[in-house]
Amino acid sequence: MFNLLLFSVPMLIIMLLIVLDSPGASPIFAQQRVGKNGKLFTMYKFRSMCPNAEELRKELEQYNEMDGPVFKIKNDPRITRFGRFLRKSSLDELPQLWNVLRGEMSAVGPRPAMPDEAAKYDQRAKRRLSIKPGMTCYWQVQPKKNSLSFEDWLRWDLKYLRERSFSVDCKILLSTVGAVLSMNGE
Repeated sequence: MFNLLLFSVPMLIIMLLIVLDSPGASPIFAQQRVGKNGKLFTMYKFRSMCPNAEELRKELEQYNEMDGPVFKIKNDPRITRFGRFLRKSSLDELPQLWNVLRGEMSAVGPRPAMPDEAAKYDQRAKRRLSIKPGMTCYWQVQPKKNSLSFEDWLRWDLKYLRERSFSVDCKILLSTVGAVLSMNGE
């Protein structure tokens, strides 16, 4: 709760800037994600893409640069001008504090998958779903996180599942602060 209060003014400013950058679009983006044990929940983020990004994804599937069940392309044309800053600074993730408060996510854990991605998981990848998803994780604080393969993501997430502890969470959270300050995001 304290985190929401602490970040409320910056969040209001970000919302205003999103509205100015994308008039008529909601500043908050809500999307179904897969949580612990495969339970669906609505995850919140600041909008960093154009309002019809979900429909445009179908047209862009052929340009997917990731292996495995994940979709990602460099210089994604759906990302707005201010959205690039939000992603680079990782500020687009702040509304997930609400998901943490609601108990759907934790601060640290594997990032929540989209349902169509999780449906393609093999047994090994499904282990990611055995705990609450997190706002940050091992692979998100890696120096070249955007060039990591899905297999690399999975290895980091399985490492977290093996090592999970209060001290590991603190280490990842401190590394996340460093990554955010260095603008190590997308």
